[in-house]
Amino acid sequence: MNGEMVSVSINAKPIKYRYVFGILFLLLLSPFVFWMGATPVVTVYYSKEGKEELSMTWNTEHRIYRGGRGGLLPGEATSDFGHIFPDDDFFMEFYWWNASGRNHCVNITPKWRKTEIYLDANGDIDSSPGRGTDMERLRKCVTDPADP
Repeated sequence: MNGEMVSVSINAKPIKYRYVFGILFLLLLSPFVFWMGATPVVTVYYSKEGKEELSMTWNTEHRIYRGGRGGLLPGEATSDFGHIFPDDDFFMEFYWWNASGRNHCVNITPKWRKTEIYLDANGDIDSSPGRGTDMERLRKCVTDPADP
């Protein structure tokens, strides 16, 4: 090589840090996505033909939530979530009542992904075939004498 310099071109691109941060963000987000997807949810739907507002309370293993602004209006729904890995002591109860004092309580064993309960126009559990209530997941409350 007669003392001439040979130039060598390298086409190495620098690492794009936004891709690295994007991957790290997805890794940090994945446990939350798993938790949201794996947690069983119970939803109670009140018929649009309902006659009055229902007051309500969720009790999920002593995590108590009372109906926000007063209760459940006709056509509305309310939800609560269970545990991903429930133990033998796990319980979930939903209490609801109307202004005339008719009380209801149901113990729920949520199933993975969702359990649905439909209330008819009178505020009773709608157990008619094809309605969608997961009756096999419901039983009478042990802490409250009210009927489901």
